[in-house]
Amino acid sequence: MFVLGSSQGGLNGGDILFQFIMLILLLATAAVIISVFMTIRKRNDRLKRVEEKLDKLLTDKENNHT
Repeated sequence: MFVLGSSQGGLNGGDILFQFIMLILLLATAAVIISVFMTIRKRNDRLKRVEEKLDKLLTDKENNHT
């Protein structure tokens, strides 16, 4: 009888290590994506504040010249 492979019960140490590394990579990928979105959001908020301050300064300058 021809057998393609024998199967043993349980897990090998290499299988456990591989699954652990894949879990870490999955979690790291999610963390990087979340971090990128948070950074972009903070940058946009900062830009919005700077634009508001600039608009206020320009408005104040125009009002003082008249």
